[in-house]
Amino acid sequence: MSDTPSTPSAPATPVLEMADVRKSFGPVAALRSGTMTVESGSIHALVGENGAGKSTLVKIVAGVHRRDGGTLRFEGADVDFTSTAESKGAGIAVIYQEPTLFPDLSVTENIFMGRQPLGRGRRIDRAAMLKETTEIFERLGVDIDPRRPALGLSIADQQIIEIAKAISLDARLLIMDEPTAALSGVEVERLFAVARSLRDEGRGLVFISHRFEEVFALCDRVTVMRDGAYVATTDIATTTPDAIVEMMVGREVGELFPKTVATIGEPVLEVRGLRSAGTFRDISFDVRAGEIVGLAGLVGAGRSEIARAVFGVDAYDAGTVTMRGKKVRPRRPRAAIAAGMAFVPEDRRKQGLVVDASVARNVASVIRRQLSSLGLLTGRAENKASGPWAGRLEVKTNALDMAATTMSGGNQQKVVIAKWLATEPQLLIIDEPTRGIDVGTKAEVHRLLSDLAGQGLAILMISSELPEVLGMADRVLVVREGQITAELDRTEATPESVMKAATAGAVPTELTPVLPDALLKEVGA
Repeated sequence: MSDTPSTPSAPATPVLEMADVRKSFGPVAALRSGTMTVESGSIHALVGENGAGKSTLVKIVAGVHRRDGGTLRFEGADVDFTSTAESKGAGIAVIYQEPTLFPDLSVTENIFMGRQPLGRGRRIDRAAMLKETTEIFERLGVDIDPRRPALGLSIADQQIIEIAKAISLDARLLIMDEPTAALSGVEVERLFAVARSLRDEGRGLVFISHRFEEVFALCDRVTVMRDGAYVATTDIATTTPDAIVEMMVGREVGELFPKTVATIGEPVLEVRGLRSAGTFRDISFDVRAGEIVGLAGLVGAGRSEIARAVFGVDAYDAGTVTMRGKKVRPRRPRAAIAAGMAFVPEDRRKQGLVVDASVARNVASVIRRQLSSLGLLTGRAENKASGPWAGRLEVKTNALDMAATTMSGGNQQKVVIAKWLATEPQLLIIDEPTRGIDVGTKAEVHRLLSDLAGQGLAILMISSELPEVLGMADRVLVVREGQITAELDRTEATPESVMKAATAGAVPTELTPVLPDALLKEVGA
């Protein structure tokens, strides 16, 4: 991501203008003052904490919601989209983090779905579709077979297909919502190359991301939102990550990693000789009461697979898992829960939540049997059990009966954590605790983990963010190719020592942690 944003040489004209756009859902004001101007031939970053109003703003532009007030102009004309079809027809495309394609159709058929060109006898002109798709891919510089089915494509390739669809529609504005969250470094570079080529063609792009290094590598300008309102717009060349963080949270970020000293007790979890053919081998470690143990390593090293095996989600071929001196039966999550384990998975939406269910139902889901009376579970019982936990974790919701799908990513993560804390566990396994959530909510989650450890909870934390591991862990276990290659005390763990153990000595430059200076100081990096 070494390329720096270029400044368009010709005077740019606004493709999108929003001023004081407002949107409320009942008594809740989701957007109080949405203001942003995106120029043609530029890439404009939109940043803010979860709940800042970014998603609502985007959905108004995309025609999902109609605004309650304010000004919305597209290519110089006042617009009021009443549907996504109207927005697309005007020349606006939204590329989401997880595209939704028809898996059994070809790449070309997905691009032209619903608007296939017709030839003789009003039959679909497949040759014309294939020709245009091939030309678009050549323009983008990507190598994807237009004839192959969409099934099995990576998230990165699916996003490229969505971009190709937008180009085929001659979209003048592309909005990319957290497009890099599930991509590798190489895939991110390819996506950025495509984005830059679209900018150079004179299109306007909006890039939404929590990753500052990407914002500074790709974008020309940045708009900051906070609490549903516009804060500021500035040129990337004249600002810093620290300044953006301060605008996002409305204050200087003092401690992103509020680690407090906890009394380390006796072993709670003991893992000995765990092996799963082709995945990991000879895994042995302990987690003690009051201790946070970090599992670090590259993506694909086997960290999540180890955690899933310990909790009983996945099978293993050999070894033992012990809680407080008692063996836990393998491949039995219920046995793990009964032994005192809790597991917050990596993918909160697919594995940790029932997104269409209420906050109360999600929080009470694991302890439903204890709450049932004569086999019946009432909403009142769910509310009574979940209320204190939702309050303790400061879940920002007006009612426990709100659907989890309507909440920000940070609040969804708090709901998943609350669900497992309601079981009163002795061990918390938490995989990627702050993935996809903003810097302010990250600090809240870190503070919660530190407080829980201070109360004697044993915590096994898996994270791909090296500053998070260094800032929160008492001990760091480094995993490489399914083996633990290093065990480092907090005082020994440095970016260099961890990455050396994770990469057999060669530290890739793209893995160097990039965070605002004030945040890196917190971990001594």
